[in-house]
Amino acid sequence: MGYQKINVELIVFSEEADAVVAELNSSIDRLEETYAIFGGGIETVPVAHSGTWRRSALTHALDAGNAATSAVKLAAQNVVDAYKKVI
Repeated sequence: MGYQKINVELIVFSEEADAVVAELNSSIDRLEETYAIFGGGIETVPVAHSGTWRRSALTHALDAGNAATSAVKLAAQNVVDAYKKVI
């Protein structure tokens, strides 16, 4: 039987950190009722914001999807226009 370590990194507002840690601890306690959890703990470390918000991968994926949708619509319109010229 092997073991696997699970790392989770969350960034929250400083004012909400204590409440989030308390909620995570209670969630871990509930998990321990069902699963064998060995060791672990929750560590909090202050971080400084760089001042610029970075776009998430989800935002990039949505933008790519929108671009693809626009390209397909444009291609479909060009096919319709070409079909009308032939008829």
